Amino acid sequence: MGIDISSTAVKLLQLSQSGGRYRVEHYAVEPLPPNAVVEKNIVEVEAVGEAIKRAVVRSGTRLKHAAAAVAGSAVITKVIPMPGNLDEDELEDQIQLEASQYIPYPIEEVSLDFEVLGPVQGNPDMVNVLLAASRTENVEVRQSALELGGLTARVMDVEAFAMENAFALIADQLAVPRDAIVALVDVGATMTTLNVLRAQRSIYTREQVFGGKQLTDEVMRRYGLSYEEAGLAKRQGGLPESYEIEVLEPFKEAMVQQVSRLLQFFYAGSEFNRVDQIVLAGGCASIPGIAEMVEEQLGVPTIIANPLATMSLGPRVQAHALAQDAPALMIACGLALRSFD
Repeated sequence: MGIDISSTAVKLLQLSQSGGRYRVEHYAVEPLPPNAVVEKNIVEVEAVGEAIKRAVVRSGTRLKHAAAAVAGSAVITKVIPMPGNLDEDELEDQIQLEASQYIPYPIEEVSLDFEVLGPVQGNPDMVNVLLAASRTENVEVRQSALELGGLTARVMDVEAFAMENAFALIADQLAVPRDAIVALVDVGATMTTLNVLRAQRSIYTREQVFGGKQLTDEVMRRYGLSYEEAGLAKRQGGLPESYEIEVLEPFKEAMVQQVSRLLQFFYAGSEFNRVDQIVLAGGCASIPGIAEMVEEQLGVPTIIANPLATMSLGPRVQAHALAQDAPALMIACGLALRSFD
């Protein structure tokens, strides 16, 4: 199963596969105490472990093996050309030697892995190899949190790659050709991540600090609610009529501006000056009317991500709750898909 540890919640998703179709067997979203995870760094590993344990119980899963991910900002990725005639062991030795050139930390403090992408264009004797490295402490703290939750980490992925994995499931929902340039914008509680894909491969990623917590904080301040009450009120309603106009609309405007800014960074740093489609993901994608607002103001067709749209559901899964959480389950879904690689 996939375990996505975000700033405000642990998201658990277990998938099965039969006859080429996926099925959601178990899922749970378990809130985290404030500041247990700050900007994707686990600060209180015990609190995260407890939340994982609660998510496991709530979901009803019996699985003990999980895939988790480190944030893109904690990972260095580099595509390096290597001789194509090396076997796996020789390649590994060579990469260990080469890696120190690309990684600004002592190599003994780093966890790394690599994937052969294919031949170098115009040079069939060489292959492109994707190197991914992260400080070992980033990996170990996630492993520890899973262990405290009663699970064993079998895969430690990178959030951007998990997103790319899940993107394959929503590619058919898009109204653009398969080689189009698509901006996948994940607006979480504290971080917004842009992942630009071309022909379903990630070509650019960037994070910035912005998210739904700003809306929660404003609800707390304006209506005198606790953090938990504000979070519930946001999802379930029950706030004064002024909320829509005075609080929610300005937040939606700010969110559109953040999407626009991230795209400007992409255009400035690449040869592209447009994207063909925007896909909104993360908890904030569930805000009513946000896709229409982005599309209207930025002039780009926009949809809400639902990686689970074509999946059947196990008996323990509530369809309504899952539909509401689906846009926030992209990373968990990409991680769960690792079972079927």
